[in-house]
Amino acid sequence: MLSPLLIASRFCGPPTSANGGYTSGLLANLIDGPSEVTLRSPPPLDTPLTLSRSETGAVILMQGATLVAEAAPRPFELALPEPVDFEEAVTASRAYPGFQSHPYPTCFVCGTERAPGDGLGIWPGPVEGRNVAAAPWLPTSDLCRDGLVEAPFVWAALDCPSWFGFVSFAEDVPPVLLGRMTLALNRRPRGDRRYVVVGWSRGREGRRIECGSMLLDEHGECLAHSKSTWIALKSETTPA
Repeated sequence: MLSPLLIASRFCGPPTSANGGYTSGLLANLIDGPSEVTLRSPPPLDTPLTLSRSETGAVILMQGATLVAEAAPRPFELALPEPVDFEEAVTASRAYPGFQSHPYPTCFVCGTERAPGDGLGIWPGPVEGRNVAAAPWLPTSDLCRDGLVEAPFVWAALDCPSWFGFVSFAEDVPPVLLGRMTLALNRRPRGDRRYVVVGWSRGREGRRIECGSMLLDEHGECLAHSKSTWIALKSETTPA
């Protein structure tokens, strides 16, 4: 049995549950190499959760008898778009759809109502002439250990931007929750340096919306990349 897990309310996505990317990163931190995390129910905040490891090496997160999430090693391939430079990302971020309408404005990653330095402040908008969204990211020292951003925050940083890679170019945007995220972390970023997060759509089939995202340094090198499956909720669509 692994140590119990408690996710502080600071790391919310929706107001009453944890950010899916951050939660995924906490579980993936217990697995070597690229991994896939499937979210089975909204991760509760400020609540003791049970972690265990199966015979196959998967990590399982439970709230009592309720399965919250499971993580497993998962190598994967993902075609990446051309890099976006920092100034392009700054310009794109000014058109962030969340400035007009945001379903979760207090989200730790992309919320517009978080105080500076409290949330990650990653606000992706469409890059001119391309079908990708991008935002600048300047991770602060409180996200770091030994000068490097801790892995769960990299997962968080690549969560919401993947979704806005879809939102930035969609006419109708359904309310969604993250269902699955697979990520490869090539190199942890350093704190207090400039980075670019890029997100894009990989297609939609029914309620499943597939997206991708990547984290770039100032030289355009990809430090991490991920693919995500978002699940449209069974309710009315909301405008982008």
